[in-house]
Amino acid sequence: MAALEKRRVGGSSLAVNTLGFGCASLGNLYHPVSDADARQILDSAWSRGFRYYDTAPHYGQGLSERRVGDALRRFRGREYVLSTKVGRLLKPAGYAEERHAFMSPMPFDIFYDYSYDGIMRSYEDSVQRLGLDRIDILYMHDIGAVTHGARNDELFPIAMDGGYRAMDGLRGAGAVTAIGLGVNEYEVCEAALDHGDWDCFLLAGRYTLLEQEALNTFLPKCLERNCSIVIGGAYNSGILATGVRGKGRLYYNYEAAPSWVVEKVAKIEDTCEEFGIPMAAAALQFPLAHPAVASVIPGIGKPERIEQTLALFNTRIPDNFWSALVERELLRADAPVSGAHTDGQEP
Repeated sequence: MAALEKRRVGGSSLAVNTLGFGCASLGNLYHPVSDADARQILDSAWSRGFRYYDTAPHYGQGLSERRVGDALRRFRGREYVLSTKVGRLLKPAGYAEERHAFMSPMPFDIFYDYSYDGIMRSYEDSVQRLGLDRIDILYMHDIGAVTHGARNDELFPIAMDGGYRAMDGLRGAGAVTAIGLGVNEYEVCEAALDHGDWDCFLLAGRYTLLEQEALNTFLPKCLERNCSIVIGGAYNSGILATGVRGKGRLYYNYEAAPSWVVEKVAKIEDTCEEFGIPMAAAALQFPLAHPAVASVIPGIGKPERIEQTLALFNTRIPDNFWSALVERELLRADAPVSGAHTDGQEP
């Protein structure tokens, strides 16, 4: 593949490819992935040019970090950018067939700790699990009301005090290059901007072809603060990839899709068919048009999905397709729509 465009991560010295690799699936999300298949997936991704990898202790209770570290270790720190997350500690809890949607063999369960000591312990544990000499981007994982409900009123101040001081100290000491939040809600990122100097946010599912409320205040603030966005969940848990015409269960936000989502996706799918564009291609490319977005990181859990993802990413999308979505009130008129590969734009 041609070298992917790189974009700067906030004001840091890092630059990431516009197409990265989300490694949740390598923690056996929803179904087992064998060690051999995981290694094949990561080897194929590297050979096809992927150089930004995102993982977390939560993904398979340490399984994803172990697999990613084993695959990257041979490069001895060269060429790649790696991000992982803090805020969850892993403690022995016995073996189970499934925990938190991960079919992992790892005998651990998760415990939240956003304190200074908890964040430092989480970082040090991740370095050991990865078996690598550095972590480039460190995200505070799943702070916010979506994960913690009313308890977030207790946890958020702890995270913005001790947790932030730990992450800022790691950045100041050169142990990590960039820090941010990795969450499923933009509101907590916007609140965090009042409590620290963040380089980037990994935002899953909240700036997509399906929903763009983050344009109201959050994304403009990110531009003002020179804070980059990495987009996870570009398919909104899969519904923007599969569409709504099949017989399988339709997921949105990891749960059964509500009727408003199904109805809107059906209209987007009709428009994509009219223009001969795979809906997954439009979903993957859309967020990258916004100047705050540095990368989009789809999850890839099968070897064949490497080529499929690259094909979607490199699909040419005509400008009048985006115009049609706006005219049909399926896309906000103020959403940037240049995409990754549109007519008249170089790849």
